[in-house]
Amino acid sequence: MHTRLKLFLIAPTCLVAVVLAAQQPTSNPGNTAAGEALFFGKGGCGGCHEVNGRGGVTGPDLSAAGARSPEELRGKILNPSNSGTALAGRGGPSVVIVRTQDGRQIEGVRRNEDTFTLQMMDVSGQLHLLDKTKLAEVRYENRSLMPGDYASRLSTDELRDIIAYLSTLRERDLTKTAAAQIPGGVTYERLRNANAEPQNWMHYWGNYQGTHYSALKEITADNVSRLQAQWSIQLPGTSSLETEPLVIDGVMYTSGQPGTVLALDAKTGRQIWRFTRERKARNPNEINPFNRGVAVLGNRVFVGTLDAALVAIDTRTGLLVWETQVADSMLGYSITSAPLVVKDKVIVGVTGGEFGARGFLDAYDAASGKRLWRWYSIPAPGEFGNDTWAGDSWKTGAGPMWLTGSYDPDLNTLYWTVGNPGAQIDRSVRGNGDNLFTDSVVALDPDSGRRKWHFQFTPNDGHDWDSAQDVILVDRMWRGENRKLLLHADRNGMFYVLDRTNGKFLSGTSFVYQNWNRGLDANGRPIQIPGSNSSPEGSFLVYPALGGGTNFQAPSYSPITGWLYLAYTESGQAYISAPVPYEAGRQYIGRGRGAAAAGPNDPQPSAGIKTLNPETGKTVWDFKLFQGSNNNGVMATAGGVLFTASREGNLIALDAVTGKFLWRYQTGGNMAASPMSFAVDGRQYIAVASGDSIYCFALPQ
Repeated sequence: MHTRLKLFLIAPTCLVAVVLAAQQPTSNPGNTAAGEALFFGKGGCGGCHEVNGRGGVTGPDLSAAGARSPEELRGKILNPSNSGTALAGRGGPSVVIVRTQDGRQIEGVRRNEDTFTLQMMDVSGQLHLLDKTKLAEVRYENRSLMPGDYASRLSTDELRDIIAYLSTLRERDLTKTAAAQIPGGVTYERLRNANAEPQNWMHYWGNYQGTHYSALKEITADNVSRLQAQWSIQLPGTSSLETEPLVIDGVMYTSGQPGTVLALDAKTGRQIWRFTRERKARNPNEINPFNRGVAVLGNRVFVGTLDAALVAIDTRTGLLVWETQVADSMLGYSITSAPLVVKDKVIVGVTGGEFGARGFLDAYDAASGKRLWRWYSIPAPGEFGNDTWAGDSWKTGAGPMWLTGSYDPDLNTLYWTVGNPGAQIDRSVRGNGDNLFTDSVVALDPDSGRRKWHFQFTPNDGHDWDSAQDVILVDRMWRGENRKLLLHADRNGMFYVLDRTNGKFLSGTSFVYQNWNRGLDANGRPIQIPGSNSSPEGSFLVYPALGGGTNFQAPSYSPITGWLYLAYTESGQAYISAPVPYEAGRQYIGRGRGAAAAGPNDPQPSAGIKTLNPETGKTVWDFKLFQGSNNNGVMATAGGVLFTASREGNLIALDAVTGKFLWRYQTGGNMAASPMSFAVDGRQYIAVASGDSIYCFALPQ
């Protein structure tokens, strides 16, 4: 589309809209400070136009208005509808007026439209997502919403001052957008009380507690067989989508291909805006080129990047607000999972475990992007736990904290898991210590980053059994006592129940076949079987294999059944190690899979979905899948349905009580994500990513 036409279609609405082709600015005398005051004051321009994050969003962003000549600016201010009349025949009218069935009239500018849907923004900046088939009238007018009387409203000097101010604006200035006060949007109080809004899915795990559960119940075990696809959107690229979208007030926010974030009409899948960022650096040895989701606070959406930056985007426009470099991707760092917003902070961890990059968790000011604290997962000399590392091995000890954590607002405690040690398989350089805080969950003060307690699942790990799995926070009766519990099914094949107030071990049971430990002692420390860890000679055939009994895919906890649901894989391998030199930015593994014969009691490999009773740790039911995966998770609902994604592309519905198969939909893609649920206008939807697309389902209307 021609630049002039494209700009005018989004419709100027107040004082200034820059719509003509760029020319070199000419000299224009005037008082720029007075012009800025007029722009955001008497002139009313800032009510509809923003400059560097300040102002309204109904009209075009004027942060680069100075690329136009003063003559162009003057013409648009004094004759706002002239250009609209000239262009309307080619691009359509600017102003849309709709009348609803109940007689309400909405006037604004069109953002997106097709035969059946209309996205428009009214003069207050409110976005309306409309079904045209349910409107009484849709009318278009070939004019601008911008007032046409500025020739009499402004004096000659005032007009000159405003033009002088606009002429100074050359590009969007992130130092100013980061400092801008962007009002409205999602409050922390709403995020904290997400369970009170089951129609919204406001966190990566659905809520702060990590339950990945939907309290919606329109879709039930009795009617799920009638579920139908409602829409899909293709987001092509080189990576399969692993994203789990958020939905807030009818708008879906989701990452797509790495570096891309979209806002969609959650009811129709129609795009509202798309943000794309080019990487500033690319590690030639990078792995896992994916992004799994975003976080939202206020009118900002936050996402991490493969070149280890944290980005804030304006939820209203899709424009960049600030960008902060978290780490150096050339050392192996990247950010692949959704951040977690806690109060006024954005909490984000990093990958890098395969590269020996020292792990950490950061907190950033949500408004400005300024780093507030950093907690290293591998302690330095003089810090608690450093003595569990031999010599200087802590420097390359890895311990990535890449998967999104959970948060207890009442205890004001952040719970975050830590990944594998480095080298990943070879333990020789690390010594025989526990290698804290790898393969652990740590409880942190979100205000300071101070560690409160930790619990380690696999000391001195030589299997790559990182603990990057969900931690579920549940308040319930447990063995006759009301407890604040932390539930965690670990990659090492063990299911743990901890007291989350202090990290005390309560119980631990195998949820898949495992032969590396004889049980857990009174403190939850595994009693390891000799020969089960990696070694130069190679271990025996150890269960679970490197991929673990489960992985980072979403489990789900239902408060109705009181059960934990998860995807599992049951397989084994031998672990063989060899010394490997550390090279910054290259993988630091130290061998991996070896050959070993199966033992007489070792089962055949299998995979599926199973239900655990946290009270006993025992399996309630088990639904077998043809293929297991690290990515595809589950979601329980109040309707008694458990939705599960499967590697072969099936979205499956099971009875949450019995495990009985109820329904499936074959997407035709390589599914690598977990399902989620939301509602718009009282109608429940199920969404999941598969291949390069996002699919959305609902019952027939």
